[in-house]
Amino acid sequence: MRKSLYAKLSLVLLVLFVAIGTVFIVLNVSFTDKYQQEINQKLNRELARIIVAENVIFKDDQINRDALKEIFHMLMVINPSIEVYLLDPQGTIMAFSAEPGKVKRKKIDVEPLKRLISGDPPLPLLGDDPRDEHGKKVFTAAPIPRRGALKGYLYVILGGETYDSVIQKINGSYILRLGLWVISISLLIAFISGLCIFAFLTGKLKRLAAAMDGYESGMALDALALPAGGDAHSGDEIDRLASTFARMAGRINQQVQTLEESDSLRRELVANVSHDLRTPLATLRGYMETLLIKNSGLSEEERKDYLTIAISHCDRLSNLIADLFELAKLDSLESTISPEPFNLGELTQDVVQKFSLFAREKHITVTADMGRDIPFVRADIALIERVLENLIDNALRFTPENGVVRVSLTHEHEKVVVEVSDTGPGIPEEEITRIFDRFYQLERSRKGKPGHSGLGLA
Repeated sequence: MRKSLYAKLSLVLLVLFVAIGTVFIVLNVSFTDKYQQEINQKLNRELARIIVAENVIFKDDQINRDALKEIFHMLMVINPSIEVYLLDPQGTIMAFSAEPGKVKRKKIDVEPLKRLISGDPPLPLLGDDPRDEHGKKVFTAAPIPRRGALKGYLYVILGGETYDSVIQKINGSYILRLGLWVISISLLIAFISGLCIFAFLTGKLKRLAAAMDGYESGMALDALALPAGGDAHSGDEIDRLASTFARMAGRINQQVQTLEESDSLRRELVANVSHDLRTPLATLRGYMETLLIKNSGLSEEERKDYLTIAISHCDRLSNLIADLFELAKLDSLESTISPEPFNLGELTQDVVQKFSLFAREKHITVTADMGRDIPFVRADIALIERVLENLIDNALRFTPENGVVRVSLTHEHEKVVVEVSDTGPGIPEEEITRIFDRFYQLERSRKGKPGHSGLGLA
């Protein structure tokens, strides 16, 4: 399960949502904190000036401790987060509203105070936190004049130690807690929705993977539950992948079927070749053994007949081997075609003339109709001659005595058509598709016409 695409996508989505949620919460808390500081500083900006306006901090050029104590107490009652400090003109802390040991700094940078007092700087403006050597807090401040001279500053920290940590701020703010809950629930709902969407999107991919596994285990292509919903052009990437797989599997099945058929034909070829080679070899061997055994007892005429028959079987073997060699060359595409223009009528007439003696011996009439205006054709003259010889030879072999073999040429639509027909028994319609198979012959032709290999038409 952990290795599935859905599990990986879910894990990535979870990490992404956790990261986004963490960043969003941190940014939300930070922006909320800045906003609260800005509002706090705006609302209390005049607080220090109002306190200074009471003119009770100094008495006879001395710090009025009792008045300061009263002011500190009053402010702490009103807002416990406020801290009040009395500074000299250089920022040194002279008095403060805190327990002993709380204040870590002895001096405050007065530049932020001057910026707040003299102008309208962008808020929130942070100043040094006396209780933290490196901390900054929002503040309000007012100068304390005395007889035309700057006596010091009243420095009021508006957010004390009460809300120093993020957890304290969250615990102290209902709105902030509510916002965080809303963010968390929204992210959770988005995460669950993302899981559902991923489950929907990867569902087709799971089905495709299952179909591939099934095909690998030997299931038929029709039995595979391929994902539906599109095709190679209108669907998404998974639909196109499924369509491509289906086509690929179909081609593989077709190729496997072709290989099986080729293997079957190969076995049949071996069997036929063995048969066609064994018959003349056995006959040849028989005659040669007879010559060896009865040589002295045979007449000159008998020896001549035996040798003539042996030579005829040698010729048959030679022709069969030549046919096999030529067929192998054609199958391996080693034969090259050399087209050239020639007169097909003259070539046809020459081929017909070659078979005239054989036809007379079988009492068969061979006619050639050359037609009119037969143009030159462009082809390999040797291969065309081979085709004509095979067709005419095949017709003569299966035409009975007193039959007719016709060869005709016609000119049709810029092409020359050659027809070879005969008055023989013909070929059954169901056998026509096999006439170009190697070594294939009808059973009646095998029984009645020995000596023919069946390679000619192939």
